[in-house]
Amino acid sequence: MSQHDRYISPFSTRYSSDEMQYIFSDDNKFRTWRRLWVALARAEMEQGLTNITPEMVAELEAHVDDINYEVAIAREKLVRHDVMSHVYAYGQQCPKAAGIIHLGATSCYVGDNTDIIVMRQGLELIRKKLIGVLAKLSRFAEEYKDMPCMAYTHCQPAQPTTVGKRATLWANELVMDLQEIDHRLATLQLRGVKGTTGTQASFVELFNGDSAKIKAVEADVCAQMGFTKVVPVCGQTYSRTDCEADSCTHRSSHSQAYGSSYRSTNGGSHRDAEAQRKGLGGRCAS
Repeated sequence: MSQHDRYISPFSTRYSSDEMQYIFSDDNKFRTWRRLWVALARAEMEQGLTNITPEMVAELEAHVDDINYEVAIAREKLVRHDVMSHVYAYGQQCPKAAGIIHLGATSCYVGDNTDIIVMRQGLELIRKKLIGVLAKLSRFAEEYKDMPCMAYTHCQPAQPTTVGKRATLWANELVMDLQEIDHRLATLQLRGVKGTTGTQASFVELFNGDSAKIKAVEADVCAQMGFTKVVPVCGQTYSRTDCEADSCTHRSSHSQAYGSSYRSTNGGSHRDAEAQRKGLGGRCAS
């Protein structure tokens, strides 16, 4: 099939790195699903489910990466369910463990937890690249700290500054971005092991009402996936809380602080006063 007969996003083909494309790829997604299924089976076994054996867990681990897509695709045409199709395909490769894959879980156990894991991987990649850019900007600012240039306000020459000083403005914007990324990484929480509607009812049945074992399973899965926190409560899905307002507030405060410091350090206060005295109108970004 031609690559020109269907929609392709320029965010992938033009702007995205190979590393980021892999993070959001089917391979990474479905391998993460399988890692989550392995983590769940191991945690349930550790808490005493005797129908799960080390041999089953080892079988699952052996087939985390070699996803049999053709089987999953064929199965989905029949059952119209992506998760159940991949449970079936995984079971075809792991016949001894087929009956315990996804035991007690819901679709969002793999779907939503994987979303969070992928988000973390993407943020970690951006963070690494951002630190590299900041290192280069730091060297650039140091090299050109004494090179004079003109600073502007109201689209007019205002006061002299240096190229290095201007570079610190760019770097400071990226430092604020880095702080935001660090905050997001520090507060990401897995959906965890909550069952079909977030009540853990299936796990209550599996563990005969032993809440300590259920909590231990969730903590174990969380640790295996490299997280220290899970959401305290949820429904079937991970919380869809919109962070847009928080991000806008965050950016607005940064913009105001940046604008104020920029005008001050570039002679803006004097030029603003002069502009008001002369009755001049709006501002232009310099």
